[in-house]
Amino acid sequence: MKGDKLLQGLALGLVFGMALQKAGVTDYEVMLDTLLLRDLIVVKVMLTAVVVGGIGIYALRSLGLIELEVRPAGFGRNVIGGLVFGVGMGLLGWCPGTAVGAVGEGRLDALVGLAGMIVGGMLFAQLYPQVKQVYKLGHIGERTWWQMLGINPWLFLLPVSVAIIALMWWFESVGI
Repeated sequence: MKGDKLLQGLALGLVFGMALQKAGVTDYEVMLDTLLLRDLIVVKVMLTAVVVGGIGIYALRSLGLIELEVRPAGFGRNVIGGLVFGVGMGLLGWCPGTAVGAVGEGRLDALVGLAGMIVGGMLFAQLYPQVKQVYKLGHIGERTWWQMLGINPWLFLLPVSVAIIALMWWFESVGI
């Protein structure tokens, strides 16, 4: 059973990597243009994943096919994670998913970056006891936006999805 899940994960990862490659976001120049706000294809790919993933996951949940485990949320962990992710992406020019896709294309610079991500993860694990208190700042527990608002998940998910689609349409209409 565990081996089946690993194979499923590998298969989904391969499909995801191929989708990233097909979208062109495993190209360093594309990533650079995104960081310089000249071309927002990476943002569009990520927003598309948010919409498709959100609707897909909650459709599966509504059908009783999966259960979700909500992780603790908090502003401290988001600030730390956002800073580490943003600095890493700015310095390297890759995010984790696009770096793995670029490694699959044989890009050595992405391989160096992937090694850096692994070392960074290990470093964070070592420093966690020192940053644990900051990490817990603004802790709101295992709650989702719709739980905090006291509404059905679909009453949150659908308008947010429509807003994201409208934003991507606007990006296209202005040519970014």
